[in-house]
Amino acid sequence: MYLKRLIDSYLDKWAISKDHKPILLRGARQVGKSTVVRHLGEAFDSFVEINFERQPEYKNVFKRDLIVDRIVSELSAISAIKIVPGQTLLFLDEIQECQEAIMSLRFFKEEMADLHVIAAGSLLEFALSELPTFGVGRIHSMYMYPMTFDEFLDANGETILLDYKKNASPDRPLPEPLHNKLIALIRSYFLVGGMPEVVGKWVETHDYLQCQELQDDIVSGYEDDFPKYKRKIDSALLRLTMRSAAVQVTKKFSYSEVGGGHRIEEVKKALEMLLLAGICIPVVRTDANGLPLGSESDSKYRKILILDSGLMLRLLNMSSIDISKITSEILTEDPTNLVNKGPLAEMVAGLELLRYKTPNLRHELYYWVRLAKNSQAEIDYVEASDGILPIEIKAGMKGGMKSLWIFMREKKLSSAVRCSLENFNRFEYIDKEASGEVRNVEICPLYAISNLVKP
Repeated sequence: MYLKRLIDSYLDKWAISKDHKPILLRGARQVGKSTVVRHLGEAFDSFVEINFERQPEYKNVFKRDLIVDRIVSELSAISAIKIVPGQTLLFLDEIQECQEAIMSLRFFKEEMADLHVIAAGSLLEFALSELPTFGVGRIHSMYMYPMTFDEFLDANGETILLDYKKNASPDRPLPEPLHNKLIALIRSYFLVGGMPEVVGKWVETHDYLQCQELQDDIVSGYEDDFPKYKRKIDSALLRLTMRSAAVQVTKKFSYSEVGGGHRIEEVKKALEMLLLAGICIPVVRTDANGLPLGSESDSKYRKILILDSGLMLRLLNMSSIDISKITSEILTEDPTNLVNKGPLAEMVAGLELLRYKTPNLRHELYYWVRLAKNSQAEIDYVEASDGILPIEIKAGMKGGMKSLWIFMREKKLSSAVRCSLENFNRFEYIDKEASGEVRNVEICPLYAISNLVKP
């Protein structure tokens, strides 16, 4: 059974566009890149898939020269499928195994523009970092992540509920039974996560233990990849750093907490490798005085997210942290306490903010923290949305949001969002410390972050 993905519509538009460039589909291992391309291939008269990892003999086709007519002719002969521009989708998978194939993509655009070509690779970023150029302006990158909560709902047959959620707002909150049902479903999403294979197993069995077995396999697969990273980093250090990132998730990452007696510079390199592989995702501090947010960012202050909530929980378990209590809280805790306890809700919110944005660009996540002495003010996420939009992941009454009021006062903002497991709502706060200025805060349920994101 194919699980529909948000990227499908973007690939469909690319397939019918007259001016399509070869696509580099980028993302971590096991997020579903190959599956979406094979699904797209069903819309073409023919589909040719070449996997350079499983079929290394294909590398020789690209090593001689980069003349596209010859390459296509030989690929047709070897695959026994005629490759016809305008009718065939050519899929070059695990392309990081053949740098010449990556370099050839620009020439497909120049010499055979009608042919549809998609390339992908789980360790693609390492290969790209070693190339001086790979066809800027002639190749289009798309970025993939694990499944969103909306995709999770769709996979579970909750399309009607999904439509209700998308049309809800502070002016039109959900009926309480639907709100409660979505809370129950996002509890499951916290544990299952969005790795497509795991979601498929959940849809089939509704068995958390079977899902955990698959998650452990995925983590093991990531660790098996460590020796393949182009820059030599000790695999044991990469393993320690990945598990420490799970323990430190949503906190300012401390290199010294990784342990193992490694030097700070070694840990920094290991973390950069995990970021490049897409296993870890940075949230960078910004001063947030204006747009773009990245112009005032400071990478010395970074929080780290793990690409998937289900994998994060398995990494915690592998770090000798008993997650049975965490699992119990996710499934049974009062919604207010669930959001305020631990970093999981904050991490899922950040991942959701990232994944709903257009896959045609590489997007970044930002947060704000006040650097003044004796100040603990911090905003979980800062987004660019018709200006600067602070987003706090917190359940609780308006009086407990001191950091938000400080930030809005300093940046002269009147609008903000609080994400919790409350129903849609809004409230006003009269800021007595700013001459009675009115702060407008919309409450967006954690299960409805897609409502906030403009593609």
